[in-house]
Amino acid sequence: MSKDKYWLLPEGVDESLPYEAAGIESLRRLMLDNFARWGYQLVIPPIIEYVDSLLAGGAEDLELQTFKVVDRGTGRLIGLRADMTPQLTRIDTHRMPTKSPQRFCYSGPVAHTFSEKFAGSRNPLQIGAELFGHSGVESDAEIITLLVNSLSIANIRSLTIEVTHIGIFRGICAAASFTDEFEDQVLKALVKKDRTSLIEMLEGESVDSLVMESLLALIDLNGDLDIINDARVAFSSLPKSVSEAIDELAALCDLLKQFVPQVELHVDLAELRGYRYHSGIMFAAYVPEMGRSIAWGGRYDGVQKELGRDRGATGFSTDLRILEQFLEKDERFETIVIAPCGNDKKLLAAMDRYRKEGYIVIQTLPGQSTDWDHVNIEFRLVKKNEEWILENLSKL
Repeated sequence: MSKDKYWLLPEGVDESLPYEAAGIESLRRLMLDNFARWGYQLVIPPIIEYVDSLLAGGAEDLELQTFKVVDRGTGRLIGLRADMTPQLTRIDTHRMPTKSPQRFCYSGPVAHTFSEKFAGSRNPLQIGAELFGHSGVESDAEIITLLVNSLSIANIRSLTIEVTHIGIFRGICAAASFTDEFEDQVLKALVKKDRTSLIEMLEGESVDSLVMESLLALIDLNGDLDIINDARVAFSSLPKSVSEAIDELAALCDLLKQFVPQVELHVDLAELRGYRYHSGIMFAAYVPEMGRSIAWGGRYDGVQKELGRDRGATGFSTDLRILEQFLEKDERFETIVIAPCGNDKKLLAAMDRYRKEGYIVIQTLPGQSTDWDHVNIEFRLVKKNEEWILENLSKL
């Protein structure tokens, strides 16, 4: 292997160089401060945990995304987190148990064994918020409103929120008594909107015509909020759980029209992408500039059962690297001052003063090249009349 290839990163693995990293860090700080103003407390979970804890809830797709190693100390299997939501579930259940609603936020790297989406990163910088202890659409509406509010920090204005409810799909499958395995196969075809494969699959199992028509109808039921009424008509003969899921979706949309009237709402009953631990409302955020979602989330009631509790939960997450792309260049601009080398007391005092005022002051090192092409210098410190002052290089 060529020595040059030693420095190549694995496919789908990203790093952030100074300019991008500055934008990411600025966003992280602003978003976490915003979460705090909404009452969401910051937690910092470990990057590795026992696999049993990371995969609580039985999400097979999350397991496939998780890197696993054997802990030499205990012989138990340890995982490198692929999603931080299960970690916050554990914290709410065992570290900070309470009967009241509890709000957490977080930020940190996660690792995926493969990219989920085209050009997707295998090491996203995840940031998000979770609300535990409430199962009504009011908490879903709060989480989505917080998401919209947070995305505005990254200058995202033209936003579409797509909503769906996995309970509609699961209610149809329950009416047909599908096995978990077959339900998963149907879901994969449905998410791809692969009508041909779905028909072949259902016909191969001699599925009831009403169930088949209902599942195929999910593919067509996407559009504005009128889709909700169309769903009521299409699924009127199905079990009560389906109509209840539709009612929840309608109630959520009514709240969102009040909380975030500036956002376009879109309904797609077949857009059920996400981890299989989701149990109700699901949502994703889209912008015209990108062909994939920039944020996602949903309800996952019941995941805590494996951890010893049964408690409502909803939340969202996004990738700071994705959001950084929407920042305006001047938002990351900082004024750089170059100072000469030396330890003159007045020079050192001037450097300290300008740093406190918010300037970036870089002192030249002895023998350093005068080539500063890699930084955007606006001023330099020069000595005039025994005082060190700023000289604007653009005016020279």
